[in-house]
Amino acid sequence: MASTLLNVSALSAGTEDKPILHDVDLVVGEGECHVLMGPNGAGKSTLGHVVMGDPAYRVTSGSISFAGEDVTELSADKRSLAGIFLSYQAPVEVPGVPLYSFLRTICQMRPELKTTARKFRQRVGEIADQLELDQSFLMRELNVGFSGGEKKKIEMLQLLLLQPRLAILDETDSGLDVDALGIVSRGIEAYREQVGGALIVITHNTRILERLTVDRTHVMVKGHMVAEGPAELIGEIDANGFERFERGDERCDDCPGCPAAGDAR
Repeated sequence: MASTLLNVSALSAGTEDKPILHDVDLVVGEGECHVLMGPNGAGKSTLGHVVMGDPAYRVTSGSISFAGEDVTELSADKRSLAGIFLSYQAPVEVPGVPLYSFLRTICQMRPELKTTARKFRQRVGEIADQLELDQSFLMRELNVGFSGGEKKKIEMLQLLLLQPRLAILDETDSGLDVDALGIVSRGIEAYREQVGGALIVITHNTRILERLTVDRTHVMVKGHMVAEGPAELIGEIDANGFERFERGDERCDDCPGCPAAGDAR
């Protein structure tokens, strides 16, 4: 059994005027792949942002520990340096900051990633080629004028370069065409093979999960974690949607053997 990497315990959080998460528990082991699903507005993205330390959200109760350290009060940059990575559903544009300079700066902040300029340039080029990303993009302003697929490739570039212990991928497959989805899927697969880090994949599209070995599946509804089960739970959701979770059914006859069968509430 994998040792615990992330432990979210009885977490409630929201914005200044709106509670969103209610008493959420989530445990992720070293190297595990967890999938977080649920209908629109369930609080999935909020959970990812709260774990990352997004200052737009405020924790009202509960705790978040990472690698045995309580990080509930840590800023997002310190959580990043500790090894947590969040890919945004809609990556922001940063005018005036070349992508290459951005990547070089954040790697220099991580002692284990420091290297010579020559080796860094070689490593970035190798990853860009792996992701079929034109290296001319490295000299452009971060995400400025990039298409949705190009922005997602840039996030995969960061993921493979930074080698975080935990990667939270928030709707990474959103708006991608078939070719871009395939490249992003290969990037995630490479992260699992080369880095061996843990994953929390927030998604509606089960196609991005086809190349991954999923350890646990979680379902959120209205800010509550209402069910947890094995990878087979994804198939049930893909076939039947979230209706039974929204109704609060207590049994899951379509997912025999699922430990979450009596957990929906």
